[in-house]
Amino acid sequence: MLYVVVEELIPEMSEGEHSNWGTIAFSLGFVLMMILDVTLG
Repeated sequence: MLYVVVEELIPEMSEGEHSNWGTIAFSLGFVLMMILDVTLG
């Protein structure tokens, strides 16, 4: 679901020939922030 939202709401990430790298990086950053929030919060 997060993948679909990022692809639709941030169109700059889906431009170019490497369209999935921006979405994958966003997802990894989101997961990292959630892990840090759970462990440090």
